[in-house]
Amino acid sequence: MRSVTYAMSVSLDGYITGPDGGFDWTAPDEEVFRFWTDETRQLGVHLLGRRLYETMLYWETADQNPSLDFSTLEWAALWKSLPKVVFSHTLRSVRGNARLASVSLAEEIERLRAEPGDGDIAIGGASLAAAAAEAGLIDEYRAVVYPVLVGGGTPFFPRHERRVDLQLVENRTFSSSKAVYLRYRVTRRPGGIDRS
Repeated sequence: MRSVTYAMSVSLDGYITGPDGGFDWTAPDEEVFRFWTDETRQLGVHLLGRRLYETMLYWETADQNPSLDFSTLEWAALWKSLPKVVFSHTLRSVRGNARLASVSLAEEIERLRAEPGDGDIAIGGASLAAAAAEAGLIDEYRAVVYPVLVGGGTPFFPRHERRVDLQLVENRTFSSSKAVYLRYRVTRRPGGIDRS
């Protein structure tokens, strides 16, 4: 069965954006950028909230910029071809290899898990990930933790009042940025429920 993953760059104090909404401290160096490119290759579909979808629209036309290097163009091509499902109550249409969700998040994930195909089901955007976490739909949390404290902002981990046990399955330190990649799998009780 395809795994549902939530992966983002995060500050050491647990935020994906700072208090002002900025995330300039997550600008990847070549090593981290190559890592995210390799991670994107493992995806079968990406589920996005409206804000992340709008942020990522840049990559729909990035390949037209002649000043981009090969690595950036390679990632842009991967992202552009990746199927995307956008969850929004305000958008009426989307561009590129994307479609608007027509069912609930849980129903969409159930449908995608039942489909034949390879690649993980990625979730992007804090609000969408929080809804998936609350419903017990996330199988893995993947974070590139940067050595910075931003003091507030949008939290990476959803805030809910139940315990979720995790098992560390992979970690690594990036030599140039000193960021640390942590990959945790959700530990489930029989029947597929998160431990709480």
